[in-house]
Amino acid sequence: MSRYIAGLISKGEGLTLDFKHSITDSRKIARSLVAFANTVGGTLLIGVKDNGNITGVNTDEEYYMVEAASQLYCKPVVPFEVVKWEINGKTVLEVKVIPSKRKPHKAPDKSGNYKAYIRVNDENVVASPIQLKIWKAERSRKPINIVFGLAENTLIDYLKLHKTISINHFSRLGFISISEAERILVDLTAMGLLEYSNPNNEDHFSLRMAE
Repeated sequence: MSRYIAGLISKGEGLTLDFKHSITDSRKIARSLVAFANTVGGTLLIGVKDNGNITGVNTDEEYYMVEAASQLYCKPVVPFEVVKWEINGKTVLEVKVIPSKRKPHKAPDKSGNYKAYIRVNDENVVASPIQLKIWKAERSRKPINIVFGLAENTLIDYLKLHKTISINHFSRLGFISISEAERILVDLTAMGLLEYSNPNNEDHFSLRMAE
Protein backbone atom coordinates (compact mmCIF):
# COMPACT_ATOMS: atom_id res chain seq x y z
CA MET A 1 0.00 0.00 0.00
CA SER A 2 2.69 2.48 0.99
CA ARG A 3 4.56 1.58 -2.21
CA TYR A 4 1.53 2.71 -4.24
CA ILE A 5 1.39 6.10 -2.49
CA ALA A 6 5.16 6.44 -2.70
CA GLY A 7 4.85 5.86 -6.44
CA LEU A 8 2.27 8.64 -6.74
CA ILE A 9 4.34 11.04 -4.66
CA SER A 10 7.45 10.33 -6.73
CA LYS A 11 5.64 11.63 -9.82
CA GLY A 12 5.29 15.05 -8.22
CA GLU A 13 2.44 17.49 -8.62
CA GLY A 14 1.13 17.89 -12.14
CA LEU A 15 -1.92 17.87 -14.39
CA THR A 16 -3.64 15.02 -12.53
CA LEU A 17 -1.98 15.12 -9.11
CA ASP A 18 -2.06 17.68 -6.29
CA PHE A 19 -0.63 17.53 -2.75
CA LYS A 20 -2.21 19.17 0.28
CA HIS A 21 -0.51 19.31 3.68
CA SER A 22 -3.92 19.82 5.30
CA ILE A 23 -7.26 21.48 4.62
CA THR A 24 -7.92 24.83 6.23
CA ASP A 25 -10.37 26.19 3.66
CA SER A 26 -12.97 24.06 1.86
CA ARG A 27 -13.33 26.73 -0.81
CA LYS A 28 -9.71 26.29 -1.84
CA ILE A 29 -10.18 22.53 -2.07
CA ALA A 30 -13.32 23.14 -4.15
CA ARG A 31 -11.16 24.88 -6.75
CA SER A 32 -8.99 21.76 -7.00
CA LEU A 33 -12.02 19.49 -7.30
CA VAL A 34 -13.65 21.52 -10.08
CA ALA A 35 -10.32 21.93 -11.91
CA PHE A 36 -9.86 18.16 -12.01
CA ALA A 37 -13.50 17.58 -13.00
CA ASN A 38 -13.32 20.20 -15.76
CA THR A 39 -10.10 18.80 -17.20
CA VAL A 40 -9.14 15.12 -17.27
CA GLY A 41 -9.77 14.14 -13.67
CA GLY A 42 -7.13 13.72 -11.02
CA THR A 43 -6.03 12.79 -7.53
CA LEU A 44 -5.67 14.95 -4.45
CA LEU A 45 -3.33 13.57 -1.77
CA ILE A 46 -4.14 15.10 1.60
CA GLY A 47 -1.51 14.77 4.28
CA VAL A 48 1.40 15.29 1.89
CA LYS A 49 3.53 18.43 1.66
CA ASP A 50 4.44 20.07 -1.65
CA ASN A 51 7.91 18.56 -1.35
CA GLY A 52 6.41 15.06 -1.04
CA ASN A 53 6.95 14.59 2.70
CA ILE A 54 4.12 12.71 4.41
CA THR A 55 2.71 14.53 7.44
CA GLY A 56 -0.61 12.74 7.86
CA VAL A 57 -4.03 14.16 8.72
CA ASN A 58 -7.05 13.73 10.97
CA THR A 59 -9.15 11.41 8.84
CA ASP A 60 -12.66 12.46 9.89
CA GLU A 61 -11.99 16.19 9.95
CA GLU A 62 -10.29 16.26 6.55
CA TYR A 63 -12.97 14.05 4.95
CA TYR A 64 -15.74 16.36 6.08
CA MET A 65 -13.82 19.35 4.74
CA VAL A 66 -13.60 17.67 1.32
CA GLU A 67 -17.27 16.77 1.49
CA ALA A 68 -18.13 20.38 2.33
CA ALA A 69 -16.00 21.53 -0.60
CA SER A 70 -17.89 19.24 -2.96
CA GLN A 71 -21.40 19.77 -1.60
CA LEU A 72 -21.31 23.44 -0.61
CA TYR A 73 -18.75 25.12 -2.83
CA CYS A 74 -18.82 23.21 -6.13
CA LYS A 75 -21.57 24.14 -8.58
CA PRO A 76 -22.70 21.66 -9.71
CA VAL A 77 -21.50 19.19 -7.08
CA VAL A 78 -18.31 17.30 -7.96
CA PRO A 79 -18.48 13.58 -7.08
CA PHE A 80 -15.36 12.09 -5.49
CA GLU A 81 -14.04 8.89 -3.96
CA VAL A 82 -11.75 8.68 -0.94
CA VAL A 83 -9.28 5.96 -0.05
CA LYS A 84 -7.57 6.07 3.37
CA TRP A 85 -3.95 4.94 3.56
CA GLU A 86 -1.93 4.26 6.71
CA ILE A 87 1.77 4.85 6.11
CA ASN A 88 4.26 4.58 8.96
CA GLY A 89 1.55 5.47 11.46
CA LYS A 90 0.34 8.46 9.46
CA THR A 91 -2.93 8.76 7.54
CA VAL A 92 -3.05 9.99 3.94
CA LEU A 93 -6.32 10.55 2.12
CA GLU A 94 -6.41 9.82 -1.61
CA VAL A 95 -9.26 11.86 -3.11
CA LYS A 96 -10.07 10.76 -6.66
CA VAL A 97 -12.08 12.85 -9.14
CA ILE A 98 -13.12 11.64 -12.58
CA PRO A 99 -13.55 13.95 -15.60
CA SER A 100 -17.08 15.32 -15.63
CA LYS A 101 -19.74 15.35 -18.32
CA ARG A 102 -21.45 18.31 -16.60
CA LYS A 103 -18.84 20.96 -17.37
CA PRO A 104 -18.33 23.62 -16.33
CA HIS A 105 -18.15 23.12 -12.59
CA LYS A 106 -17.49 26.33 -10.69
CA ALA A 107 -16.00 27.24 -7.31
CA PRO A 108 -15.56 30.55 -5.47
CA ASP A 109 -12.39 32.57 -6.02
CA LYS A 110 -10.71 34.49 -3.21
CA SER A 111 -13.38 37.19 -3.49
CA GLY A 112 -16.24 34.69 -3.34
CA ASN A 113 -17.14 34.96 -7.04
CA TYR A 114 -17.89 31.61 -8.66
CA LYS A 115 -15.65 30.79 -11.60
CA ALA A 116 -14.84 27.73 -13.68
CA TYR A 117 -11.35 26.37 -13.12
CA ILE A 118 -9.25 24.00 -15.19
CA ARG A 119 -6.00 22.22 -14.48
CA VAL A 120 -2.92 23.51 -16.30
CA ASN A 121 0.25 21.64 -15.38
CA ASP A 122 0.25 21.77 -11.55
CA GLU A 123 -2.01 24.80 -11.16
CA ASN A 124 -5.73 25.55 -11.04
CA VAL A 125 -6.48 28.43 -13.40
CA VAL A 126 -9.67 30.21 -14.43
CA ALA A 127 -11.11 28.87 -17.68
CA SER A 128 -10.99 31.26 -20.62
CA PRO A 129 -14.12 32.71 -22.26
CA ILE A 130 -13.47 30.53 -25.33
CA GLN A 131 -13.30 27.40 -23.17
CA LEU A 132 -16.69 28.32 -21.69
CA LYS A 133 -18.12 28.65 -25.22
CA ILE A 134 -16.72 25.25 -26.17
CA TRP A 135 -18.34 23.62 -23.13
CA LYS A 136 -21.63 25.35 -23.98
CA ALA A 137 -21.48 24.02 -27.53
CA GLU A 138 -20.62 20.51 -26.28
CA ARG A 139 -23.64 20.32 -23.99
CA SER A 140 -26.06 21.97 -26.41
CA ARG A 141 -28.92 19.73 -27.43
CA LYS A 142 -28.89 21.19 -30.91
CA PRO A 143 -26.79 19.23 -33.42
CA ILE A 144 -23.79 21.10 -34.74
CA ASN A 145 -23.96 21.30 -38.52
CA ILE A 146 -20.73 22.22 -40.25
CA VAL A 147 -20.62 22.71 -44.00
CA PHE A 148 -17.02 22.50 -45.13
CA GLY A 149 -16.61 25.49 -47.38
CA LEU A 150 -13.51 27.35 -48.46
CA ALA A 151 -12.71 28.70 -44.97
CA GLU A 152 -13.05 25.33 -43.24
CA ASN A 153 -10.98 23.48 -45.86
CA THR A 154 -8.34 26.20 -45.75
CA LEU A 155 -8.22 25.78 -41.98
CA ILE A 156 -7.73 22.01 -42.12
CA ASP A 157 -5.06 22.29 -44.82
CA TYR A 158 -3.22 24.88 -42.76
CA LEU A 159 -3.32 22.77 -39.58
CA LYS A 160 -1.94 19.77 -41.45
CA LEU A 161 1.23 21.79 -41.96
CA HIS A 162 1.31 23.89 -38.78
CA LYS A 163 0.82 22.99 -35.12
CA THR A 164 -1.74 25.61 -34.10
CA ILE A 165 -3.76 28.57 -35.28
CA SER A 166 -5.31 31.51 -33.45
CA ILE A 167 -8.73 33.03 -34.04
CA ASN A 168 -7.25 36.18 -35.54
CA HIS A 169 -4.97 34.20 -37.83
CA PHE A 170 -7.84 32.04 -39.06
CA SER A 171 -9.91 35.17 -39.66
CA ARG A 172 -7.21 36.58 -41.94
CA LEU A 173 -6.46 33.22 -43.57
CA GLY A 174 -10.09 32.47 -44.37
CA PHE A 175 -11.11 36.05 -45.21
CA ILE A 176 -13.91 35.89 -42.64
CA SER A 177 -14.88 37.98 -39.62
CA ILE A 178 -13.42 37.38 -36.16
CA SER A 179 -16.82 36.27 -34.87
CA GLU A 180 -17.26 33.79 -37.73
CA ALA A 181 -13.73 32.43 -37.24
CA GLU A 182 -14.43 31.97 -33.54
CA ARG A 183 -17.75 30.21 -34.20
CA ILE A 184 -16.18 27.75 -36.64
CA LEU A 185 -13.27 26.96 -34.35
CA VAL A 186 -15.53 26.51 -31.31
CA ASP A 187 -17.92 24.23 -33.22
CA LEU A 188 -15.13 22.09 -34.67
CA THR A 189 -13.62 21.75 -31.20
CA ALA A 190 -16.97 20.77 -29.69
CA MET A 191 -17.32 18.15 -32.44
CA GLY A 192 -13.95 16.69 -31.50
CA LEU A 193 -12.11 17.60 -34.69
CA LEU A 194 -9.90 20.22 -33.05
CA GLU A 195 -8.16 20.60 -29.69
CA TYR A 196 -8.13 23.87 -27.76
CA SER A 197 -5.37 25.25 -25.57
CA ASN A 198 -4.75 28.57 -23.89
CA PRO A 199 -1.02 28.98 -23.22
CA ASN A 200 -0.08 32.40 -21.86
CA ASN A 201 -3.75 33.46 -22.13
CA GLU A 202 -3.66 33.08 -25.91
CA ASP A 203 -6.34 30.96 -27.63
CA HIS A 204 -4.91 28.28 -29.92
CA PHE A 205 -6.46 25.44 -31.89
CA SER A 206 -4.86 22.34 -33.37
CA LEU A 207 -5.95 19.19 -35.13
CA ARG A 208 -7.00 16.44 -32.71
CA MET A 209 -4.71 13.49 -33.10
CA ALA A 210 -6.38 10.18 -33.90
CA GLU A 211 -6.37 7.83 -30.90
